[in-house]
Formats: sequence, C-alpha cells, structure tokens
Amino acid sequence: MSKQKKLNGKKRKMINKGDLIPDFRLQNAEGKWIEVKKSNNRKRLIYFYPKNQTQECTKQACSINKWQDAFLEKGYDVIGISSDSVKSHQRFSEKYQLSFDLLSDTHGKVRKLFGASKMMGLLPLRVTYLVDEKGKVEFFHSALFNGEEHVVKAMDFINLNHTG
Repeated sequence: MSKQKKLNGKKRKMINKGDLIPDFRLQNAEGKWIEVKKSNNRKRLIYFYPKNQTQECTKQACSINKWQDAFLEKGYDVIGISSDSVKSHQRFSEKYQLSFDLLSDTHGKVRKLFGASKMMGLLPLRVTYLVDEKGKVEFFHSALFNGEEHVVKAMDFINLNHTG
C-alpha cells in the first residue's frame, strides 16, 4: 500500500509500484526544457536526490553514470531530479562527467507531485522509480542514506523482469 504524505494540509499519496507518474516539465543542466509525459512512450529511471556535491548524492550519480550503458541497453532513459539550480546541475554534471539529464526542480513541485517531498519535513527524500513506456511505475525504492543501493536494486529488478 502507498505511503501517505501531507501536502498543503491534504494527504498526498507517494507514487508507488503500479501508479502512473504525473506529466511534468523541468530544465536540464543546459537550460533546455525536458518534458516527461506518460504518452512519450519511453521507459525511464527517474530518481530524486537531496543535493548536488554531497557525498552520498555524488556516489549515487557516479554509480548511475557507471551503469548508464546497461540502463540504455535495456531501454531506460535516466533522469535525476533535485532542487538544485540549472547552474549547479551544470557544474555537477561537468565535474563528474555525467551522461544523463539532471533536472532542476527548484521549488520542489515535481517532487511533491510524486509525494517524495521530505522526511520529517527536513530532508528531501532519495527515491528511485523505474517507469514503463505507458508511464506506469514498475519499481520503486526509497532509502535516504544509501544512494548506490538504488542503482543496484533497479538493475537487479530490470535483469530479473526484462529480457531485452
């Protein structure tokens, strides 16, 4: 069963396995607007992380980057989302030579749409989703303090559940 989050006094369901993702539009590290829609017919790994240039987030991004080709071979585009600015994403992406889009959600609106806002109102959650071609979540993982675990669990799921 999906967890419940409060958003503006209303309970907000955290998107979980079997749910459809919301459509959204955010800027990437180059300032280009990226639209993610259920109707895009694209499989995606979408992950929310707390902050660029922090130890655990850097380990997670570098781990995803290392596995980028494997995700692409299985048909998954990779998108990282945090509240960092476009400029911060650009520096982070360049410094670690990241080969996937980092999207800037400076006001946390998309994070809130996913119900993945903050733990105890303080720390932004670290959540990873695998989304099928129709926008349906097929895998969900939330663990704040182990970013690399997200990558391993996502790839394990793909390898166990997809042949191509």
